[in-house]
Amino acid sequence: MDFLRWLIEAFNSYITIGSSALLVREVVGNIFGLASALGGIRRKVWAWPIGIIGNALLLTVFLGSIFGHDSTANLLGQAGRQIMFIAVSIYGWHRWKSSRDSGQSAVTPRWASKNERLGMAAILVVGTVALTPVFGALGSYAPVWADAWTFVGSLLATYGMAKGLVEFWLIWVLVDVVGVPLLFSAGYYASAFMYLFYGCFTLVGFFVWWKAQKGSKPTIETTMPDPTVKAGI
Repeated sequence: MDFLRWLIEAFNSYITIGSSALLVREVVGNIFGLASALGGIRRKVWAWPIGIIGNALLLTVFLGSIFGHDSTANLLGQAGRQIMFIAVSIYGWHRWKSSRDSGQSAVTPRWASKNERLGMAAILVVGTVALTPVFGALGSYAPVWADAWTFVGSLLATYGMAKGLVEFWLIWVLVDVVGVPLLFSAGYYASAFMYLFYGCFTLVGFFVWWKAQKGSKPTIETTMPDPTVKAGI
């Protein structure tokens, strides 16, 4: 808690752009998130701790009425997913670091199996339906289902990155399609513009990992025997 207070005081100023004002820690938190995504594309272990710092900053941003002004909109799904990001990032950090320390690459991209894809789709839909009334009761910003969608989708995407699933980039696209309009309507313009950029950025990441996945397949060379040569001769 003391660490969060320190972060708030350090980045509690605003950047004025025309008639709007952007909270510095919202901007900085998203910059850390972008740096983490860049590291993720390159499959660098440092992407995880960099992302954790950004998550801690954004946690204080989306709990606006607690860490800011009473009139600031609370996005409980956005705030909750920062906590989730930190937890899953610790797992991903450990997993990638262990793989690298054992002499392998930090992660080898792979496609999810059919059952994994069906499971992720079911979790995204069922999780959104289940969490929507919960977030609504807690006072999350409307439309509440969009907040729940971004929360569940972000959970799946972060877990997919830790597991090395190529599809995790596409899950981020689904999150951004819903999350960007929600952030604009709630007044979180820095995050909205950053997530809009992420939408394009994640497509690049998808193709980079797709290429890496194809390159990770072993190549087996075979030599056809000469039928004119008899064995043993």
